[in-house]
Amino acid sequence: MPRLRDRVSGAENGIVVVVAGSLAQVRSLAQVRSLAIAGVCAVLLLAACSSEQAADERPVPVGPFDGTTGAELYAQACATCHGEDLQGTDQGPPFLDVVYEPGHHPDVAFLAAAMMGVRSHHWGFGNMPPIEGITEEQVLAIVEYVRSEQRAAGIE
Repeated sequence: MPRLRDRVSGAENGIVVVVAGSLAQVRSLAQVRSLAIAGVCAVLLLAACSSEQAADERPVPVGPFDGTTGAELYAQACATCHGEDLQGTDQGPPFLDVVYEPGHHPDVAFLAAAMMGVRSHHWGFGNMPPIEGITEEQVLAIVEYVRSEQRAAGIE
C-alpha cells in the first residue's frame, strides 16, 4: 500500500487532494492510522474552502521588496493590512496581541503565512493570501522586527 505522501495526487485551486485507499487493502494498524490521517487532512483541507471573505478582495503588496531591515520590509510587505504600528487595520489583525506571542504563533507560523497564505482562524478578516515576491530571509527579518516590538510591548 502506498505511503500517505504517495497518496497526495496534486492540487486544485490550492487545495491538496488526498486519495485514500480502500479499507479492503488495509493490512496493519499503521495503515489504518494512515487512512485516518488522510481522512482528517481531507476534511480539514475542504473546510479551508469557507465562505469567508476571499483573499483576493483585499489589497496585497507584491514584491520584490527592497528593504534592508525588518522594519523596512514590514512597512513594505505587511503594514497595509497589519498596520504601520503593528496594531492592525480593518484589513488585518494586530501583531501586538497575545494571540501572536511566540508560544502561540511560533516564528515558523509567520513564515508559513507569508509564503503560503493562511486560513483565517482567530479573526474575522478573511484568509491571508501568500505574499508574492517575498523571500524566506525577508520574512525572518520581519519576524525579528515583530518579536522585538512585541517584547517592547510586554508580549513574550
